[in-house]
Amino acid sequence: MPVITSVRTRDVRFPTSLELDGSDAVNVDPDYSAAHVMLSTDGGETGYGLVFTAGRGNELVVHAMESYGALLVGRDVDELLADLGSASRRLVHDSQLRWLGPEKGVAHMACGGLVNALWDMRARRAGVPLWRLLAGMSPAELVGVVDFTHIRNAITPDDALGLLQDALPGRAERIAELERCGYPAYTTTPGWLGYDDEKLLRLCREAVRDGFDMIKLKVGGDPADDDRRLALARGAVGDGVRIAIDANQRWEVGEAIERVTALAAHRPYWIEEPTSTDDVLGHADIRAGVHPVRVATGEAVANRIVFKQLLQAGAIDVMQIDATRVAGVNENVANLLLAARFDVPVCPHAGGVGLCELVAHLSFFDHAAVSGRIGDRVIEFVDHLHEHFVDPVVVRDGRYAAPSAPGTGAAMHEESLRHWEFPDGPGWRDLAEGAPR
Repeated sequence: MPVITSVRTRDVRFPTSLELDGSDAVNVDPDYSAAHVMLSTDGGETGYGLVFTAGRGNELVVHAMESYGALLVGRDVDELLADLGSASRRLVHDSQLRWLGPEKGVAHMACGGLVNALWDMRARRAGVPLWRLLAGMSPAELVGVVDFTHIRNAITPDDALGLLQDALPGRAERIAELERCGYPAYTTTPGWLGYDDEKLLRLCREAVRDGFDMIKLKVGGDPADDDRRLALARGAVGDGVRIAIDANQRWEVGEAIERVTALAAHRPYWIEEPTSTDDVLGHADIRAGVHPVRVATGEAVANRIVFKQLLQAGAIDVMQIDATRVAGVNENVANLLLAARFDVPVCPHAGGVGLCELVAHLSFFDHAAVSGRIGDRVIEFVDHLHEHFVDPVVVRDGRYAAPSAPGTGAAMHEESLRHWEFPDGPGWRDLAEGAPR
């Protein structure tokens, strides 16, 4: 009977604030960071997970994963991996730790890191990438991993079973198509708010040359700067490339409507996070006020319950799930099912270290086994820090290649973990001493 013997967590941070990579109207100086976890068993198996943060506070997620991880140590691995629905609920609904949420914030994200590590271990054991593992599960098995607590008034287990059964015809063909052609991507690499105009223009043109037909720009600073930057980007990419804009929750509701309306001449494809992601009714008002510009949100949505309300209120045109914001794979399966139930496309957020590697699996699974749709969907891509991952994401001609290595993609090189562990890794010591990186 193999058991979980250790839960090793690492606080890993990268100094992206030095070049303002990842900067926006709210996160002005982010250091892309990962609260990284490795589960080990006495049988030699491992499972990897991570939670993305923007620097300070990363240690809070690390400590929370340590606390939740104690619930896994000594547990039968075969039992955990055979029923990941129960394993997830054991963590998320722990009678004492859930008081820290419930189901939101640091505690919930820490649960997600551990849940994802269990899925990584299961996919490694099966010798397949996560998306193929999920796409190979029966509708009943997939329904079994979902926690329907507080979402049954929007989707029931029977509803979910019906959606998954309806998607069975053509599943094998869609899997083959994904492995052959990949999945459409868009890039945020040109659009960070801290970049000057010259860098913005250069990266916009490079994005078009690299095959992307959609880019994203950060907005929410000075209105004149937003207008100028969007005009420059439109001129650089031409009329055939979509440009999304992202305010990162910067605006009040009325302000969002005014600011997006003022930019309408540049034909923004969507406005992302125009206001607080907790403000469901505010999103609904903005959606009505900025039509036909689409409203997208989700990277900071705390859980499936808020997503349910956004969908019920008709508040969003695009759902943006995040691989590490909620409680892992299980809750994101619930989010994909909710989106399918309301016929809303899912275009995941991936602006952070490791997020491209992780979230691709969810979109590939969605097309293969849930929505069966791909034409109105894209996955975000940012060209930062992939070299630190054992199985880095591959994007060619504006499309994600199908992940093929076993697992979720969360495994990082030991040298990267060691070098950039905060605060005592060699990379951080060199920066503190003023040495070149």
